Amino acid sequence: MSLLPVEDAIAAILARVPAVQPESVALAHANGRVLAKTLFATHDQPPFNASAMDGYAVRAADIVPGHRLTLIGTSQAGAGFSGSVAAGQCVRIFTGAPVPSGADAVIMQEEATVNGNLVSFAEQPKPGRSIRSIGNDFATGDALIEAGTRMGPMQLAVAAAANAPSLTVATRPRIALLATGDELVLPGSPLAPDQIVASNSFGLAPMFAPYAAEVTDHGIARDDRAALRAKLESIFAAEPDILITTGGASVGDHDIVQEILLELGVTLDFWRINMRPGKPLMFGTRGKTLIFGLPGNPVSAMVTATVFIKPALRKWVGYVEQPNWRLPLAGPTPPNSARRHFMRAQLVHTPTGPELMPISQTDSGHTSSLSNADMLIIQPESDPGAHAGSIVESIEIDAF
Repeated sequence: MSLLPVEDAIAAILARVPAVQPESVALAHANGRVLAKTLFATHDQPPFNASAMDGYAVRAADIVPGHRLTLIGTSQAGAGFSGSVAAGQCVRIFTGAPVPSGADAVIMQEEATVNGNLVSFAEQPKPGRSIRSIGNDFATGDALIEAGTRMGPMQLAVAAAANAPSLTVATRPRIALLATGDELVLPGSPLAPDQIVASNSFGLAPMFAPYAAEVTDHGIARDDRAALRAKLESIFAAEPDILITTGGASVGDHDIVQEILLELGVTLDFWRINMRPGKPLMFGTRGKTLIFGLPGNPVSAMVTATVFIKPALRKWVGYVEQPNWRLPLAGPTPPNSARRHFMRAQLVHTPTGPELMPISQTDSGHTSSLSNADMLIIQPESDPGAHAGSIVESIEIDAF
């Protein structure tokens, strides 16, 4: 069976991702959610001409040599001056307060000389000085935040300013995780000579959490047909949107995950990709559930999840896909094989800008090198290698 090109595998996965389903959530619960409906302004902001500083609201034409303006009142936030400013008059004003009718400039208090109720100023302002005009921030009907935007603190502040008590966001999938293998034990367990610590789920769960309504870790399934089948049947009974297994995706005598999934009605789309690390990637469906079978080697599992599952999750929640980075190399890359290589790299900051330092370690079980990586350099198939300074395409590992 030939190896599937990376682009074809991604296209096949994305074709199975359902259309965005919207739901309404309270603004206070919308952090990290992706807008499914563009947020439009329903009022002008500010809703009135507002002072940009503490000072005095004046008529600019009144500020002439020898002038002295009569102070007639105060305008403060939440309690504006109700009258109008006529020739020769001014109003004490505070930041954010409505500019009174008749005034067309604000002069900061440091430029004022006050003598009783008479005020003079050091220089003449131009009309509009230090005034935030009505609708200066946004006007009724403006598109404030586009659909496909992930809501963070800045976006939530804008939504609050737009008087939006709730937002229409994309629903998120329910994800199930299952590790497989007789050799695996949980962190903190005493290790027998033939055992290793299970790490995949502890990296994958937080990777998927920002996209998921819930991530349920179903622990470790042993390489026993009856036990594995029972575990998978139990998971399918809960009807998760996505099931992700790790281990058992190859074709060895003990790699029975794919075999049992097929027995349970999974339709397999593909299971081998022309890439490294991570060739034995399996993908299929069972009803509405998408199934990913990731390799058991920790680096392979994390890399294939980054390359294939994260784009699917981004499409699921309607996030506008971001282009891959293109950055110069800080060091050379070696010649590549006929399989696309997702090479670990560190993002280094130089006086001329960010660069990528390739990590020479390529072993798919070498987790410490992955922990030192910020990016994955996408090295094309049969690439002869590139010298320092060459521009290469890369994927940010921790990006949403």
